[in-house]
Amino acid sequence: MDWFAKQLLTWFDQHGRKDLPWQQDINPYRVWVSEIMLQQTQVATVIDYYQRFMQRFPDVETLARAPLDDVLHLWTGLGYYARARNLHKTAQAIVEQLDGHFPETQPELEALPGIGRSTAGAIRAISMHQQATILDGNVKRVLTRFHAVAGYPGKTDVAKQLWQQADRHTPKKRTADFTQAIMDLGATLCTRRKPECPACPLAARCSARISNSVADYPASKPKVAKPVREARFFVLSLTNKATLLEQKPLNGLWGGLWTPPERDRSTSADTFLTELQISPAQIERQHVAPVFRHTFTHFHLDIEPVYITLSTLPDGYVGEDTQRWVNPEHINGENQAIGLSAPAVKLLASLKEPFTS
Repeated sequence: MDWFAKQLLTWFDQHGRKDLPWQQDINPYRVWVSEIMLQQTQVATVIDYYQRFMQRFPDVETLARAPLDDVLHLWTGLGYYARARNLHKTAQAIVEQLDGHFPETQPELEALPGIGRSTAGAIRAISMHQQATILDGNVKRVLTRFHAVAGYPGKTDVAKQLWQQADRHTPKKRTADFTQAIMDLGATLCTRRKPECPACPLAARCSARISNSVADYPASKPKVAKPVREARFFVLSLTNKATLLEQKPLNGLWGGLWTPPERDRSTSADTFLTELQISPAQIERQHVAPVFRHTFTHFHLDIEPVYITLSTLPDGYVGEDTQRWVNPEHINGENQAIGLSAPAVKLLASLKEPFTS
């Protein structure tokens, strides 16, 4: 066992976190769900989501049998919803094709939807006690600083260097503890901002600390100006606040989630109402709200909300599968457990406020 691993394990034994929800009753399913949730999301945010998810879906069989809407509903607010869709798809594959058992080799795990090299390594190391390597965001930060690895970790050549270092340091014994320890170090001491170098067990040999250049690692992602798209969302409600929602196609943005009807920014309220065969006599009030921006990884979406309240329910419009009337105040009920996009949450929340024209 090299110096790096020894120091890290000694620190973890004394100071590492061992009471996180996914560190209890460890099995491949619980580790897998936690690793997927922790992608792009901080521990403090994930804890409550993880506990609710495990209460509703305690095992892979329960998750596989559940409607996708139920899964997306519990994911609402975590973002990156492809993760939830892949969780559901993978659970079904494990139950239907693998008799409910997680595969135990790296290639077989990586063949499942949403499981990459690092996630597969975490499942193997933590729940199967195999010698396997991980390289999540926290680990990348620790390794880039310790070895002063220049360049953005998302670049292929930089990632290759980091994988080599991760493989080099991962011990054959206590691999599960080492895996937890290096993630914990990155999350608690070797943080992106204001790292606590004096308390770090690796400080004595950390290249970035020795050269007083910790803030330079890891290198930031090269900035590229994001394009801006525009859309108009029609928040069509009845006087009892029941609101029309549409489900997004699974293969697009917000796949499988529900939002108020989204149309091109050029679509007028008259055009939209004609589409729904709604006459002017049915409109009780109408209001255009200020534009707000929702940012995706690769672009900005400027949303203009149009609030329309109807006095009567339109005849024959709502599609059986992709549209439904939902009361925002009842959205957590058993019959209305659906996944909402972040803008949908914001738009529906505004219905609880007094109407202003």
